[in-house]
Amino acid sequence: MNYLAHLHLSGESEKLLVGNFIGDYVKGNKYLQYDEEIAKGILLHRQIDSFTDSHPLQKEAKLMFRDEFGLYSGIVVDFMYDHFLAKNWNNYSAVHLPAFAKRVHAVLLSNFTVLPRRVQGFLPFLIQNKRLLSYASIDGIIQSLKIMGNYTSLPGKSEHARTILTENYIELNANFSAFFAELIDFVTDNQKIAIKKPDLTIGL
Repeated sequence: MNYLAHLHLSGESEKLLVGNFIGDYVKGNKYLQYDEEIAKGILLHRQIDSFTDSHPLQKEAKLMFRDEFGLYSGIVVDFMYDHFLAKNWNNYSAVHLPAFAKRVHAVLLSNFTVLPRRVQGFLPFLIQNKRLLSYASIDGIIQSLKIMGNYTSLPGKSEHARTILTENYIELNANFSAFFAELIDFVTDNQKIAIKKPDLTIGL
């Protein structure tokens, strides 16, 4: 999962949110260097990633991007899942996305000194460009992929990702909805974090 999903799955705890946000940047047992609740968030991040990477629905979605992105197809799907979470945000949260993003920004800034250096480096740009809000549009999520391709080994094929997304939009949205419902159950049941569960009967 990408940033928005990890942040949402942190519940109400600010320290848990910080840990979940920085999880990719804290390796091995270095989580032990952090406050207990932040360390718990880092471990939660790892558990969410493990659940996601082993889930058959995520593997199914990866197949759509594999020809263009190969081993990086899982990263692309993570971005796509954040798009569908942002697009359907009101199904998953009683707090509107702009208000949620504003809270996240405030929490991360108030804990800026404990963030890994790499996170300190990109956080101002994430806030300034309203990256979490931008995920709700196709242009926004593709722009995020493009930026990542510029700074990492992710293949620079963001426009190919746009084509695959638009041509398989309904299928990918359904894939995300089914997967995320199970991920919410995993987090709430195993981590005892209160997260709103969507009513999947709406519209039937």
